[in-house]
Amino acid sequence: MSDSVYQVIELIGSSSDSWEVAAQNAVREAAKSYPDLRVAEVVEMDVLIENGEIIAYRTKLRLSYKQTSRG
Repeated sequence: MSDSVYQVIELIGSSSDSWEVAAQNAVREAAKSYPDLRVAEVVEMDVLIENGEIIAYRTKLRLSYKQTSRG
């Protein structure tokens, strides 16, 4: 096994349906810019409330991706 280096980014995904869909949205968008995603860790979940009703679920993720070598 060769040595590897991983970068970590934090993203917040949102959804009007659930925290799970919010996480999926964040991963889907991150995959467009970071093609070698490896692990997503849920850091925090919250909701936006308006007039006593939940209007959005938000999931903060810490994502790691394998850094490509620049030789």
